Amino acid sequence: MARGRGRMTARLVESLYVEAMLLADEARGYFDEPGRADRDRLPPLDRVTFACESLKVTTRLMHVIAWLLHRKAEAAGEIDAAALRPDSGRLGAAAATEPAVLAMMPATAATLIAASMALYDRVRRLERGDRPPPSPARTLIRRLENAF
Repeated sequence: MARGRGRMTARLVESLYVEAMLLADEARGYFDEPGRADRDRLPPLDRVTFACESLKVTTRLMHVIAWLLHRKAEAAGEIDAAALRPDSGRLGAAAATEPAVLAMMPATAATLIAASMALYDRVRRLERGDRPPPSPARTLIRRLENAF
């Protein structure tokens, strides 16, 4: 993709997009209904923290989805990358959740919070151009190919 973001395949972007949309739907489903019961069992101050964390999950996921949609639009030629501002299409900032807060959340909320942070961090690394470590299997295959 354009502007030094590294080459991302359409398949990677689509896979991340599907993952983000599924996680967003799961989060909405939880925070709309079952999450209310979990929240109501918390002490008053922890209820506020729970509400803030649900907003953080939503913010992280919406930033990821917007970033991925931008990549899809660029790849489809719907956006002229050269005509955009340099900061256009950047991943929006999203606050992390403190480990102590994560530990006090109900199990389902903690799982959703952790999943949203992990997805956001993966997309942030992609945006920066960081490459994941090579697969041990691929490394072995390359070594074997070079040996023969």
